[in-house]
Amino acid sequence: MIIDDGILFRRAAEKDAGTLVRLYDQAARWMQKHGIDQWKPGDKDAAHFRARMGDGEVWLGGDCDGRVVGAYELWWSDEDAWGVQPPVAGYVHRLMVEREAAPAGAGRRLLEHAERRIARTGRERARLDCVSTNPRLLAYYRGAGYRVVGELPNKAGKDGRTYGVILLEKRLDELSLV
Repeated sequence: MIIDDGILFRRAAEKDAGTLVRLYDQAARWMQKHGIDQWKPGDKDAAHFRARMGDGEVWLGGDCDGRVVGAYELWWSDEDAWGVQPPVAGYVHRLMVEREAAPAGAGRRLLEHAERRIARTGRERARLDCVSTNPRLLAYYRGAGYRVVGELPNKAGKDGRTYGVILLEKRLDELSLV
């Protein structure tokens, strides 16, 4: 377990899959309520999160009372969005915050934890993608030091729908590993 600025981080285990589904669905409902057409409740089930635990990493952030305040997925490749790439980056997905329990700035703490995790593996870049129709999220990531490096206008979703994503990257060369 890693403590970072009041948030306790731990890798998710199979028993956490239901918690991750609830967190995802809550985030999806919040997006819909605020007119953001991105995630849909029910799109990610326990099997999705268990699979991500098997082929990447899923991290939970919690408070000192054990309540989950957020989570994210960390992948070591993302060919669907980025194509075949040399192993120089980690790919952050599904950054989620529990809006009722999370302290202010929890999303940024989760993102910084992912960046440090990537840097500790010797990889020099953090990458993520942001749906093209979400300018608020794009601004959030740019404010966290990410820069736009490309766009994929026709990404194919697992459900068959096509949507655009903006590709963002942050160099981690100067990131403190402390």
